[in-house]
Amino acid sequence: MGAPPAGAAAPPTGGVPLAKPATGQAPAQAPAQAPAQAPAPPAGAPQGGSSGTTQAITPAAATAAPPPTDARGQQAGGKAPKRGPRGPRRARLQLRHIDTWSALKISLVLSIAMFFIWMVAVGILYGVLSGAGVFDTLNDLFGQLGTASGGEGGGEVITPGVVFGGAAVIGAINIVLMTALCTVAAFIYNLCADLAGGLEVTLAERE
Repeated sequence: MGAPPAGAAAPPTGGVPLAKPATGQAPAQAPAQAPAQAPAPPAGAPQGGSSGTTQAITPAAATAAPPPTDARGQQAGGKAPKRGPRGPRRARLQLRHIDTWSALKISLVLSIAMFFIWMVAVGILYGVLSGAGVFDTLNDLFGQLGTASGGEGGGEVITPGVVFGGAAVIGAINIVLMTALCTVAAFIYNLCADLAGGLEVTLAERE
């Protein structure tokens, strides 16, 4: 082979030989070579930084951590373990003492409420019987009996004032008696509870 002509550029060492340009054309350039990539560091090797040091992560430390649990011991995002059906809860309580002052107040309020109910009931009953003419018949009967006995029988015996007055007196007596009886009953219960124990009550939830 002959030597290359004078003026021809020698190909670079280790590069791609350039094709001979034709007459009047620019010489073709070799494609740029990509820089060789550095080999990846092995797993667990420390990585360098601009400042400070980094700690290597070993395969033992890279194991998956258990899922977090909440305060009740359930896994986050999971369902609670199913439990079997349980019966209603029951509680046994014992009534050992009743406050006499509280019993007095409650019985007094209830007695007054019953008094008003009594008066309303008497008023309704009086209106019904008066509309039926029962009181007029009784007044006529009492008048005839008074005339036959030699007295004046013109006055009415059964009047609204007599009826409501008697009902009010009976209601007032009931207030006093009911209040006193409830207070004495609470006191007696406290004595019996101290001697023989109080009343036991069992409370349970609905099924």
